[in-house]
Amino acid sequence: MRTFGIEEEYLLVDGETGVPLPVGPEIGRAIPAGSPLSTEFKQEQIESGTQVHRVLEDLAADVVACRSTADRAAAAAGARAVALATSPLACLPTLTKDERFSRMEQQFVQIAREQLTCGCHVHVGVDSDAEGVAVLDRIRVWLPLLGALSANSPFWNGTDTGFASYRSQVWSRWPLAGPYPVFGSAENYHRLVADLLETQVPMDHGQIYFDARLSRRHPTVEVRIADVCLYADDAVLVAALVRALVETAAREWRRGMHAGKVPETLLRMAAWRAGRFGMDGELVDPLGATVADTFTVAKSLLEYVRPVLEEQGEATLVESLLRQVLARGTGARRQRAVLARTGSLAEVVADSVRISNLAVAPITERHES
Repeated sequence: MRTFGIEEEYLLVDGETGVPLPVGPEIGRAIPAGSPLSTEFKQEQIESGTQVHRVLEDLAADVVACRSTADRAAAAAGARAVALATSPLACLPTLTKDERFSRMEQQFVQIAREQLTCGCHVHVGVDSDAEGVAVLDRIRVWLPLLGALSANSPFWNGTDTGFASYRSQVWSRWPLAGPYPVFGSAENYHRLVADLLETQVPMDHGQIYFDARLSRRHPTVEVRIADVCLYADDAVLVAALVRALVETAAREWRRGMHAGKVPETLLRMAAWRAGRFGMDGELVDPLGATVADTFTVAKSLLEYVRPVLEEQGEATLVESLLRQVLARGTGARRQRAVLARTGSLAEVVADSVRISNLAVAPITERHES
């Protein structure tokens, strides 16, 4: 099985008021060698990264451990770490002192100043850039569904935005964020990236913010479309689906199957619907470019990757995780339900702290067939 891992970004908040706190640098100074934690663009957030895994259950345990580590580190700085993709409460975020981050603020001004979002990035191992680009060409139509499955950002600066993932809208303001074209080859991919860098709009390779890309640091495809998930289970589900998509796409490439040339504009519409409704509305079905209910679109993806999931012994667990999301909803639904019940955005954050840092039994024990 292919290796995979997850990077998650968390908000750092006051445990009582729910307001984001700029304690990232304080946490960063205390991070020991070998820790999964690192500081991020804004002082009100922190990032964790799992180890590289092959077994899904091991990844699941690592995700929970990383969240616990982040929350303990936050507590030592008088805060809590919470898996929310945007802050429900108003916040004027503070730039982390870093030469690259300072250049980003100078280049992108208000976009950079207002940026405070938390995502989930899934890395899956590939054998070469050629295989990686072939994978990128074939998974692009499914990425909006992953955005919908992870939707966890309905609030922005104290307001219900009407979106399930408002992070997707905030993030789309960056010049290269979002869907990407069919590349056709690794040479075409690298040529396009070089041309983009020549415009001097993106500062470096790190700002190639496609929904999925080749990683510059690891021999992986990096899928970046997801919100950080409120529930650890949902992060594991997204990672499992991404790995199955990568393997399925690589097999299609090796068999000489061509990538579908769905226009970027259509994918942008699919991503917009995913951000607007999450799993509580209709989505664009990539198999027919028509609007369909979320169950139908999710089932289409599950059937597409089922052969790989069955070979890996993950089909039952992944289907159980997917049905769980369809039944209880995403983090966006949970946040809105808490607000409706309590009338307090501070309670929304407090509830999210509990849910995102929930100590749970091994995933296989909770999702037996």
